[in-house]
Order: sequence, then C-alpha cells, then structure tokens
Amino acid sequence: MRSIQLRDIPNLICVARIILVLPIVMLLVAENYLMAVVLFAVAGISDGIDGYLARRYSWQSWWGSVLDPLADKILLVACCVTLGFMSLLPLWLVLIIVLRDVVIITGAYVYHLRISGYVAEPSMLSKANTFVQIVLVLAVIANAGFWSIPSLLISILIGLVLLTTVLSGIDYVWRWSHRAINDDTTKK
Repeated sequence: MRSIQLRDIPNLICVARIILVLPIVMLLVAENYLMAVVLFAVAGISDGIDGYLARRYSWQSWWGSVLDPLADKILLVACCVTLGFMSLLPLWLVLIIVLRDVVIITGAYVYHLRISGYVAEPSMLSKANTFVQIVLVLAVIANAGFWSIPSLLISILIGLVLLTTVLSGIDYVWRWSHRAINDDTTKK
C-alpha cells in the first residue's frame, strides 16, 4: 500500500465531497435549509478546487476522471431524490434525472468491461446539465427555507433541467454507442 502523495489531494477532495452528501441530505430532511445550502456550496467550491489542482499541477488520474463526476452525480441525485420525496421537486423530473444517470453509468460499465477502458469525458451539454441542476437545487432549497424565488423562475429551471437531462442523455448514448461500434469493429 502506497502512502498518500500531493497528487492524491484532488481525489481526497472528491471523497470528502461524497462524504458531505449524507449531512446535506440530513439537513434537508430536518428542514435546515440554510445549513444545507452552506454545505452544498462547500461541496461546489471543493469541486472547483479539486479540478483546478488536478489541471494546474497535472495531477489528473483515471481515478480522478471517475471520482469527480461520480461525486457530482451522487450529490445531485441525492439532493434531487430528497427534494422529490419532500414534494419540493416533481417526482417525474427526479425519475428522469435518475434514469439518465443509471443509463450512463450502466453504459460506461459495459463499455469498460466489453470494449475498452472507460475514461469519463463529460460533454459541454453534460456540463450544462450539471450546472442547471445545481442552480435548480439551490433555488428550490432557498425557496423552501429562506429566500422567496418566483415560481416562474423555478418552472423555467425545471424545464431547462428536463431539456438538458434528456438531450445530454441522448448525446451520451449516441456518442458512446458510436464509439463502441467503431472500437469493437477495429478489434476483429
């Protein structure tokens, strides 16, 4: 077993972000929305820090390419599911978000096992989807607890999340299916 090195810092930050998910969910359930937003913001800032460190010091790794988007997805899905069960987000939207992520994770796993090693490569559309989901979660939490957000704005955010979730899901399936077909035929 090797010792922890400086280049492991971005991955350790990702693990810390995953650990923050449980307290954030517990704060949401307890309706302590201000503290939930504070921890959510800490998680968001940590995402920026780990990415900066990895790029700045060339500390990118395969583990980091998997951990970083996984940490983001765990955080967002956990918050969306919690807000859905609290009736603060429509359950149909939560189901679409979860379904997209299950399809992507399953596809990545199958690709990794059957075709080639998988390295997470989020598209601009996927990054936009993540951003809009973050904004929606923050708006819904703020609206539930400490800052009145116009319902029209929340409805627009829900529509944007729906649109980017569906389009980025289709984009992932299309791009990785095409890549799998091409990679698979080159091996024969």
